[in-house]
Amino acid sequence: MNRTVAIYARVSTEHEAQLSALENQVQYYDNILAAHPEWKLYKQYIDEGITGTSVNKRKSFMEMMRDAQDGCFDLIVTREVSRFARNTVDTLQETRKLRRIGVEVYFTEDNIWTMNDEDGELRLTIMATLAQNESKKTSIRVKAGQRISFQNGVFYGNGNILGYNRVGKDLIINPEQAETVRMIFDLYLQGNGSRKIAYELERRGRLTSRGCTHWDPANISHILRNPFYSGTIVYRKAYTPDYLEQKAKINKGEVENIVVEGKHQPIITKEEFEIVQKRMDSHSVQAKERSYGHGVSDNIWCKKLKCSCGSNFNRKAWSKSDVYGTVYGYQCYSQKKNGSIATRRRRGLSTEGYCDSPMFQEWKLELMIKKILEFFWEDKKKILNIANKLLEKDLKDGYDSEAVDKEKRLTGKLNNVNAKLDNLIEMRINDDITREFFLKRKSELEAEAEAIKKQIDDVVNIIKASETDIQSKVEMLRFALENNFEIAGTEIPESVIETLVQEVEVRQDRFIWKLNINQEELSCLVEGKRENATFTIDKNPDQVVNSTGCYQR
Repeated sequence: MNRTVAIYARVSTEHEAQLSALENQVQYYDNILAAHPEWKLYKQYIDEGITGTSVNKRKSFMEMMRDAQDGCFDLIVTREVSRFARNTVDTLQETRKLRRIGVEVYFTEDNIWTMNDEDGELRLTIMATLAQNESKKTSIRVKAGQRISFQNGVFYGNGNILGYNRVGKDLIINPEQAETVRMIFDLYLQGNGSRKIAYELERRGRLTSRGCTHWDPANISHILRNPFYSGTIVYRKAYTPDYLEQKAKINKGEVENIVVEGKHQPIITKEEFEIVQKRMDSHSVQAKERSYGHGVSDNIWCKKLKCSCGSNFNRKAWSKSDVYGTVYGYQCYSQKKNGSIATRRRRGLSTEGYCDSPMFQEWKLELMIKKILEFFWEDKKKILNIANKLLEKDLKDGYDSEAVDKEKRLTGKLNNVNAKLDNLIEMRINDDITREFFLKRKSELEAEAEAIKKQIDDVVNIIKASETDIQSKVEMLRFALENNFEIAGTEIPESVIETLVQEVEVRQDRFIWKLNINQEELSCLVEGKRENATFTIDKNPDQVVNSTGCYQR
């Protein structure tokens, strides 16, 4: 039987002996092809130095699966289950996926054909389970070897640590960078915080380990917290909980850290490091005890605010007043992190490319949301139309009934195409149709299915937008009725803000409110102090009518 064949081979490490084994594998497959002159080789897919525990980490494997979808071959030849995948679930899922598109897998050493053998899947499951168990044993052996390395103070990583150069397996002091590390600890011990240290390093032109002039306060804190600079190595800062996923997680006490003395030359003394840690710990406790208001995940405005530079906003205590108590304000997070334009200019630092959105007080947002609601309520006819629409259609159906009917029709159409596709695959497996007809018809059906899916996505988006619009209108009308359309002195509930407001974009000179109701966008401007503030609003986001009646761009 004529077959178009793909070869898949893999070695698990980049060790020279393993790569030599790969050459043997290639020769092995050449011998198999020579024994089957009726087979035509399409391509050899080879993964070198890649772990087998997850197929997603293997580029050649993923390329092979894409080519299989495109009908480039109908048979994959691989040596054994452990070369194909070491995860039972992956092995079964991928072979079933291939079976559905008419591609067979032949495991030569295990003598398993995924389509022809009646007990092929049973044997495959058993072999894959054994391979997965072997992977688990390998993981245990690797961890045991790591423990010995830990005891010997072996350094893990690429060696890109400020203050040192990687020479072979050793880390050697880099005098210029070590001076920068020394400077960071000295500045902190002199009473400077991470942000001030970052400013000072930029002012002095000191470079990061990557040769950059910009310093992030978070990187400064990381250096101050790193015991490596005092000669100590801490292992297991991260760990891999699942040997199949091979995804590292930050160790927050789940596994025990291993602390040893390294063989590298320290840059600071252990006494200095301990003083820095105690001071940083005390500052952390003080920060937790201070009241900064709600965080991003809790505060309704932090959820809605978005700076024109793309960053979120940080809420902070602005000032204290006998009349208003604690007054809160909002600052663009990129400014909190890198410093405002004024701060950077005052310190003689570059301002190019940094955010220039001003900080503002929370009362401005509270004033604007009230004015926006009043803006809607001034037009009683508009409110009446909204209520009538809700009564006549939206509340009755809960959403756009025409769109829902269309979604049902499209879903039925898609199910029909998928049924045809399944029937086509079954016919190909039973050899009732030729491979050429199968590929042509399969391509047509898949294209039709994709087109229907896109139409369904468009309709679903219409339905979701309709539901959001209805919810916003209901919340706004309920609040209006409960307060008899009078909100002076009334606090706007978060539920109204949540459903009414999609996003508030903060620009240098105004606020752009993007509302869920009818996808409205309003441009707002607040000027003056809280007691005598002036407010202007316009539907055109690119211009705002101010108190003098002039347009301000």
